[in-house]
Amino acid sequence: MELTGEQELIRNTVREFVENEVGTDVHEADKSQEFPEDIWDGLADLDLTGMTTPEEYGGLDVDTPTYSLVNEELAYGHLAVATALSVHCLATSCISQFGSEERKEEWLPDMVSGRPVGAFALSEPDAGSNPAEMTTEARPEGDEFVINGKKQWITNGERAGVVILFAKTDRDDPDSVTQFLVPKNVDGLEVGKKEDKLGLRASDTTTLIFDDVRIPAENRLTEVGEGLKSAFSILTGGRIAIASQAVGVAQAALDDSITYANDREQFGQPIIEHQAIGHKLADMQTDVQAARLLTRDAARKNDNGVDPKAAAMAKYFASETAVDVANEAVQIHGGYGYTKDFDVERYYRDAKITTIYEGTSEIQQKIIARHLKR
Repeated sequence: MELTGEQELIRNTVREFVENEVGTDVHEADKSQEFPEDIWDGLADLDLTGMTTPEEYGGLDVDTPTYSLVNEELAYGHLAVATALSVHCLATSCISQFGSEERKEEWLPDMVSGRPVGAFALSEPDAGSNPAEMTTEARPEGDEFVINGKKQWITNGERAGVVILFAKTDRDDPDSVTQFLVPKNVDGLEVGKKEDKLGLRASDTTTLIFDDVRIPAENRLTEVGEGLKSAFSILTGGRIAIASQAVGVAQAALDDSITYANDREQFGQPIIEHQAIGHKLADMQTDVQAARLLTRDAARKNDNGVDPKAAAMAKYFASETAVDVANEAVQIHGGYGYTKDFDVERYYRDAKITTIYEGTSEIQQKIIARHLKR
């Protein structure tokens, strides 16, 4: 699948940004668990924080294949940054697609500029893979909604200035899930525990606690009961972003392994000359390219109408490939791969999350199987 001239330009711009601006910062951010705000500001300077926002609000409004390319290139250098950006773009997409003109004008131009950062609050402590079981309630009261509940695994939870919230208007009615826009600075909204994670450590992942939070009725983004439908629609594109990120991590692990295998000598020759290592690299190269092509196909199809099966296939295969390739990268590096002196141990830790967030591999298999029924 050939890239257009504009897509090549954007890809090369992001690639250059990663090479020049990310650098060793990724190691310090991983160690400190602090998000690199200077890199975020650089993304905003490139207008990438407005990728999915219509041009009339200052955004780039790129197509899905271009969005996919940006995610792949960013994840190649810094998965935590790519994840934060993709979640921010989920939030801007929700406002763009479901918000009133007033909400769009109020929020999107500033979000395009990078601040406020957006968060997407769907999962709960007891409602992850099945969001219909959520218990967070946004009860209508006069010209307001009163929100009570808890959301978990929220990327940008600390950094966000605006939260796209999914809640039931009646806790006892499973068909009442609705989408809302909640400013982060409202009374009663508290940031809870920041998760201490295996990987993706620079990305802030927190709990959000809503205690009698009041928002005006006009902050309801969808019709009552249309929240899950809207979430699943948005998440189809989100899964393509995660697939793209998985490809980026896998490519980074592969490239480092090729370099190491050519440089490292054992038994009088570079280890790439040993069949066991050469065959590992051949399998890794094949799987990464297959994942990339599946992801690009899903991205292309998404612009011709939402295709949940294609997105699920891409996310499932690419994320599992990222884990497998990162695992082999550590093995090729031997003892060095188990140390923090080499990036492959971070790829190994980071890759796993791509099989979990925005729908586990098992959920993707379920979606694929559902579309095979006759």
